[in-house]
Amino acid sequence: MPIKIQSDLPARAVLEDENVDLIISDRAVLQDIRPIKLLFLNLMPKKEETEIQFARLLGNSPLQIELTLMTTASYKPRNTEPGYLRRFYRSLDDVRDEFFDGIIITGAPVEQLDFEDVNYWQELVAIMDWSRDHCFRRLGICWGGQALLYHFHQIKKHLIGQKLFGVFDHKLTENASRLMKGFTDSFPMPVSRFTENRSEEIRHHDRLDILAESPDAGPGIVRHHDTGDLYVLNHLEYDAHTLAAEYHRDQIEGLETALPLNYFPNDDPDHAPVNYWRPFAFLFITNWIHDLYQATPFDLSTLRKQD
Repeated sequence: MPIKIQSDLPARAVLEDENVDLIISDRAVLQDIRPIKLLFLNLMPKKEETEIQFARLLGNSPLQIELTLMTTASYKPRNTEPGYLRRFYRSLDDVRDEFFDGIIITGAPVEQLDFEDVNYWQELVAIMDWSRDHCFRRLGICWGGQALLYHFHQIKKHLIGQKLFGVFDHKLTENASRLMKGFTDSFPMPVSRFTENRSEEIRHHDRLDILAESPDAGPGIVRHHDTGDLYVLNHLEYDAHTLAAEYHRDQIEGLETALPLNYFPNDDPDHAPVNYWRPFAFLFITNWIHDLYQATPFDLSTLRKQD
């Protein structure tokens, strides 16, 4: 089944060129089914690029997905036109009385700041707290996952001496659940961050399980045992060129960014990289949606806590 989007969303043309299954809002209402409702809190500067990366993965599910785009009201990114945000994005006030099967919180280029120093942190805290009564589950990506771990479970992030940059093998752990069904024992994930979450601190929390871990990059996928919330600390959603674009940008800006590990063929930045993590990205998101579908209530309004 397709992913439901607005008919005039610019990302539509790219997704259709990739043969991603789409259904436009006007046609979706004619189908007598309840779609999986996902709220997508996009904190990345290049909104459309991130929309495409996640929409292509979500569109691979056999279920109909209704995707609502969300941004912060207290901070407007410089890389996205205000008119684009007004047209396609909603804020907390716009969705405050709605209910969703899940919320996805993306990464953000603010990880070297303390959480409390991020200028929209208080708004994000309000969104995360609101989500407990309005979203059945949470999926955090990179900094988004770190923010959820910190706010709800007091798991800190730690600065590391050098940027962790490249594609790293991650191994399934003994806690790997059906979310990792179909995965090989070891699989690659792109990593791009200056901070880390430490395995020993996560394992000290008796309700958090590490599902996948790298000897070089640390914990990669963490799940809360009770809520089913997921914290993916790396970037399965990345395109083949994403790390290359970041590396070449840093070179132009004169930054001392090392060559991403295990990425360019023959470690030559003039060679086009190959996306060999894509099958695991599709598999992971499909498993997550199926797991969500089997657990979420049909009437989402029952999520609201009763006084």
